[in-house]
Amino acid sequence: MPPRIRIPGRAAAVTASLATVLALLLAPAPATASGRVALTLEDVPRTMVMYAADEGTEGTNEDFQVPVAVVPGNTEPARDITVTVDASGLKGVARVVPGGYGNCSGKGWVFTCDYGTLRNDGESNAPFRIVGVDGVEPGDSGTVTYTARAANAAPVTGTTRMVVGGPTLGAPGKDVKVSGVEPGRPAPVTPEFANHTRFAAGRGVALHLGASGGLTLRARHSNCSYAGAPPTSAWCVFPTKAAPGTAYRTGTPLAYVAAGEELSGTLSYSWSASPERPAGHTVRGTGAPVALVRTKDGGFDAVNGTVEVETTVQADYRPVTGTVRGRVGDTVEVRLGARDLGPGQLEGEEVKGRFEVVPPEGTTVTSIPYAFEEADHTWGCARPESPGGAFVCDLGGEALPRTGRRTSCSASASTGRSRARGAPSGRTSRTTARPATTRPSSRWRHRPHRPTGPSRARRPGPRSPWRSEPRSRW
Repeated sequence: MPPRIRIPGRAAAVTASLATVLALLLAPAPATASGRVALTLEDVPRTMVMYAADEGTEGTNEDFQVPVAVVPGNTEPARDITVTVDASGLKGVARVVPGGYGNCSGKGWVFTCDYGTLRNDGESNAPFRIVGVDGVEPGDSGTVTYTARAANAAPVTGTTRMVVGGPTLGAPGKDVKVSGVEPGRPAPVTPEFANHTRFAAGRGVALHLGASGGLTLRARHSNCSYAGAPPTSAWCVFPTKAAPGTAYRTGTPLAYVAAGEELSGTLSYSWSASPERPAGHTVRGTGAPVALVRTKDGGFDAVNGTVEVETTVQADYRPVTGTVRGRVGDTVEVRLGARDLGPGQLEGEEVKGRFEVVPPEGTTVTSIPYAFEEADHTWGCARPESPGGAFVCDLGGEALPRTGRRTSCSASASTGRSRARGAPSGRTSRTTARPATTRPSSRWRHRPHRPTGPSRARRPGPRSPWRSEPRSRW
């Protein structure tokens, strides 16, 4: 069974008078305990959407939790806390079954959760899993009642109104690719959706647009609320009651901006027929409201629409080479790899590419060590399938810092030549590079591609080699 969730302690600024008010509002029954300890259920949501009406019995929800906290200022912990949850008010609109998390048990409509002893913090349990039923309409609702008790505190009772949502609004399933976005200059995005259910969006619709990977949003429209500074999330509401079989898009594009060092980023959006604003979206746009207009239905059935953005920024890399000198049987170390010269930064899930190292004749690579998750590993690069082949190393990642990779070699006294071939994913320019200790080195430029699809993985593109042939020994 998954563990219960602990909630950090509350600020000491909450006064004793506020604790008394909360106790009176949530627990009208007279206190019979010592009065030195008080519980609160103020973090339990008062309204919650269970599932969409068009989902019927396929709809499920495991998000309902009952957080219990101890009001600050108590002189002793709250002991032997239990919460009884009565979901009988959901009859006809949903079912509840075991399957939450925490120390909860029950059957039918009533469940009991054990919270143990709490001092100045809180704890949360999910008593059950909600399952949808057929024959409901958007807006149908019921109530769940819960009561928290402790051996030395007065009981506290609260209720949550559970609402059937919907209809489900689908977004385009195919990712949109956008390239050539200039950092600092606003670029447009036009979200769209379709209603493929038998229900109309009677309460209007809402758009949730998020930006990541160095992209931010412009807070322009008065019917949108924004979160973040600068904004990375927008929540826009529309009065449009989208009928079954209709499709819409925003009448004017929404704007986003890429940061100066970002090579790529992602926009993701979803639509909802339950337009309650989520927490954190406190900044309202000051410009004209954005409207919805009818559009052609492109078979929009996805939960999220995704826009992959590639900017005009590029990242330059310089090969890091070294010299190996030693007698027969000596083991020496050399640092090889690539140095990121900017201006772009390859981070997150961006495919950074790879480079290849072929050791000179008369030497043997004994290890390419690196540390990851507190464990030492012998081989940080893929070894060749046959003698004399290339070691293939990823650019970036856990094993390769920006300044290169440490490589241990067992070298003979003979003079040898080495070459390093880089084969990054995506588009590169074909260049020739030599180590800075012998000749000025040129750079090779790398344009990444972000992974796509459910696995967020992509096969590397064609190889564009760069070579390094040092005059000195490798």
